[in-house]
Amino acid sequence: MRIASMLTSATEIVSALGYRDALVARSHECDYPPGVDALPCCTEPKIDLKGSSRDIDDRVKAVVEEGLSVYRVDGDALKALRPDVIVTQSQCEVCAVSENDLRAVVCEWLDATPVIVTLKPDALADIWTDIRNVAAAIGADARGETLVADLEARLATISEAAAALPTHPTVACIEWIDPLMAGGNWIPELVAMAGGRCLFGEAGKHSPWMEWDDLHAADPDVIVVLPCGFDIARTRQEMPALTERADWRDLRAVRKGRVYVTDGNQYFNRPGPRIAESLETLAEILHPGRFAFGHEGRGWERL
Repeated sequence: MRIASMLTSATEIVSALGYRDALVARSHECDYPPGVDALPCCTEPKIDLKGSSRDIDDRVKAVVEEGLSVYRVDGDALKALRPDVIVTQSQCEVCAVSENDLRAVVCEWLDATPVIVTLKPDALADIWTDIRNVAAAIGADARGETLVADLEARLATISEAAAALPTHPTVACIEWIDPLMAGGNWIPELVAMAGGRCLFGEAGKHSPWMEWDDLHAADPDVIVVLPCGFDIARTRQEMPALTERADWRDLRAVRKGRVYVTDGNQYFNRPGPRIAESLETLAEILHPGRFAFGHEGRGWERL
């Protein structure tokens, strides 16, 4: 079995299923579990990912508006690696190589046709479906069921404990800083399971753009910043776009010291096995006196 993964969450799913050694190719963003970055890389971005959040957003929108993908596939390298299974996604043109791009490459292969598994995680339940689909494609159905059951049990334990708590703070999850975007898809579900009330974003739907006035008017108890693709250090670099606003200090969360920066790249925006760690992080942030999983300092910090 030879497996090529075109996105980070797929690499983590394959590895969690016990098939790490079967991976023969990865995307340029795949960096977990440790050691996968030694695999041949078969994708690259078409845009410069340096610069501010606003700069990156402008470049991405310019490419997408032309009907193009943000990433390209190295078809020659992929073909030379002869994968039996390729895992890609159709959830977001900005997140990873799209199914259409991959099929355009694979259709040029005349000597073999690898199985293509397309992930589309719009909501939490879709993550379980994606794990099962990857498991089925590599002949590991039983392992897939076990992995899903274990993850669901971890999430349920936290959810049940959080539901019994007397307070459930209002929460604004920021998925992009400039321009502002709220967390959507599975993020509202995680907030609810962690014992919070999500003010922006709707479960199962793409992350929505928002205005500063929306955030200011909602005045959340807690603000969690979890930008897609950014670690904690990079997120801190981008925070002046918010913190230098004249009315930033008017917000309840700011006054009470309840603004948190997270590693949105490693956790919240990877719909795979570490979705459990994402929920643990939220639970620690929302209810610090009740939950402690050891993610502070690594997965999140107080601003």
